[in-house]
Amino acid sequence: MEFTTHVREQRWKTVAGYGLFVALMVAGYYYNITFVQLGLIDLGTRLVGMSETTVSVWMAALALVTLLVAVVTGIAMDRRGWSTNLRTKLRLLFGVVCVQFALTLVAPMVRTVPAFGVWIVLSSVGLGVGFPVSFSLAIDLVPVPDRGYVAAAITAIAYFLANAIPLTWSIDVFSQVMIAAMAPGLVVLAILSFVSWNQLDAFLNALGAQRETYGIGRFCRGEPIRTKSLAFAVPVVLMFSVFFIDSLGFLRIIDTPALLLSSWQSPHLSTRLFIAVAHVVGALMAGVIYANFSLSRVFLWTFALFALTHVMYTSDLRFAEVFPSIAGGRSSPLNPALYAIAVSFYTTLNFALWPDIATPETIGTRSAIGIGIAGWLATFSSTALALYFQAADLTLLSHLNVVQALSLLLLFGLAVGLYARKMIALARENRGAST
Repeated sequence: MEFTTHVREQRWKTVAGYGLFVALMVAGYYYNITFVQLGLIDLGTRLVGMSETTVSVWMAALALVTLLVAVVTGIAMDRRGWSTNLRTKLRLLFGVVCVQFALTLVAPMVRTVPAFGVWIVLSSVGLGVGFPVSFSLAIDLVPVPDRGYVAAAITAIAYFLANAIPLTWSIDVFSQVMIAAMAPGLVVLAILSFVSWNQLDAFLNALGAQRETYGIGRFCRGEPIRTKSLAFAVPVVLMFSVFFIDSLGFLRIIDTPALLLSSWQSPHLSTRLFIAVAHVVGALMAGVIYANFSLSRVFLWTFALFALTHVMYTSDLRFAEVFPSIAGGRSSPLNPALYAIAVSFYTTLNFALWPDIATPETIGTRSAIGIGIAGWLATFSSTALALYFQAADLTLLSHLNVVQALSLLLLFGLAVGLYARKMIALARENRGAST
């Protein structure tokens, strides 16, 4: 890990770059997994008075608009050279945080469907601009060998805070927390973006110059990766699959009070801390594996964990159906803990992957397409399918059976694909040796 070397040799500007990137990404991701994913459901159902189905449709619209805005933003960043200008990226991020701060402030006041729709569109614009800009900071601030560890730190901190802090899933509570957290961040970003001071300029110039060393991602060294190549398309498809499986399963789990109250909304702090620690363990495991092994190994672990998680959930439900008196209506805390480990695995991968398959000239487009399709389009698609299952009155067990089958299918498909690729490579080697 290069971080320890930088600390030992007192390269404090580089160390500060690590801290800046982690702080920005933790704040952004915590906002997304709490205020956006959970707070908007409460806003739409409790304050606006819409049905959960209607709110889900609006959430799907948010995901789709975010994808479109992100792709446009990412392409513009690369073509206009914003991806390679640290001060410009900080100014764009400042603008995004200003928009999200205002939206967070007014969110509890929304009471009508048209106002909710306007809020969704404006938030989509902010999110769509925000994530390609924030991910592009990795090429300036994070050394390539440390990206797995940094991604693990971001994931561990964000999920630990989200699970360990006992907050009610209410838009009012989330709004108050995020306003308090975003206000000092706005001040810091304003100083970094607009204040002209010799020492500050020297600090930002030193961080921006690191792009020459850190800019080319781990998987772009040697033969360059084209955006229209399989080398880029395959990770996007695999990440889409992971996000899709997670979202499709989680949407039904949080809609089931018995499962929700025994896990993420448990009245017992010990249960929530157990899940929070599981997130940290999963993130650290993923960071170490990502930094030391191939990308395919991380995907195999991720699919295997999701498959095992849903096998455990469905097994518990089948056991409860057959032996209701023994099960007693309780859910094992091991299930959400294992789920947390699986989620931390792919979240760590998501933070590290896109900068590692990009260069300074392509980071905007690659991160926009990667996160836009893998994250937001997967959310849109899984929400649509979950709504179809709900309309078809699919039972909890049947719903999770579908998720389990998809997890096992993807795990088996990836294993077969990797085996076939290895066999083809060996065949080519043997053919070359014989000639």
